[in-house]
Amino acid sequence: MYSLLLFLISIAAGTLGTLLGLGGGIIVVPALTLLFNVDIRYAVAASLISIIATSSSGAAIFLKEKLTNIRIATVLELGTVAGALTGFFISTQLNTKGLFLIFGFFLLLCTVLMFKRREDHISNSDHPWSKKLKLAGSFVKENKELSTYHVENLPVGLISMYFAGILSALLGIGSGIFKVIAMDGAMKLPMKVSSATSNFMIGVTAAASAGAYFLRGDIRPEIASPVALGIIIGSWMGSKIMMKLPTSQIRKIFVLVLFIVSIQMIMKGLKT
Repeated sequence: MYSLLLFLISIAAGTLGTLLGLGGGIIVVPALTLLFNVDIRYAVAASLISIIATSSSGAAIFLKEKLTNIRIATVLELGTVAGALTGFFISTQLNTKGLFLIFGFFLLLCTVLMFKRREDHISNSDHPWSKKLKLAGSFVKENKELSTYHVENLPVGLISMYFAGILSALLGIGSGIFKVIAMDGAMKLPMKVSSATSNFMIGVTAAASAGAYFLRGDIRPEIASPVALGIIIGSWMGSKIMMKLPTSQIRKIFVLVLFIVSIQMIMKGLKT
């Protein structure tokens, strides 16, 4: 019964994680710790496995549909990795309560901004760095029309990824939320491209961290196995839904998840 419930929850996590480019960990970790009383170390380790599964499962479909921009992902990962290293070094210097509160209120602000935006505002201008690196691309909309997009504010995107990496290391969370916010808000990428590219990036980031947890013995097969299997099925479902769902609907779901996570972080900060 335990494994079945975990499996079903993981399917939901994989579906939502792939649809929004956040990874299934945003649901799996709270479920494991709150519903199943799993030690946080094992929950985070299982979450990393789930993120790798989410990314791997959705990547093939998104690449086939040309939603994932690998060039952008490669450039932005430089900022994320640098931020993660910085976060590791300063993790013992900050007040945990204040960090959670700042994080929560920042997400709440992002929720309001994204709610006001509602629709994609695709840029027609390319940043000079984007031109040199040939980051612009195109994708097919749900109405079968080909849409071309460009990349604005690439330096701002890189700086955002740097801070995303810091917060990821400090709070032990996936930085998919920040990746999508940066690509959608600062760089003016279409929401579907942002989600698909974030989905690709989080797998690369999680794979590096998972090795450390494996060597420390925190990956428990009885937990990670049903989680990974459920995530794989959910990821396939999420990628299929994303291809048919209008961008406006994806944005509404993202805003709702963002709001819930921001409230959770604020409450955690107040209780710490």
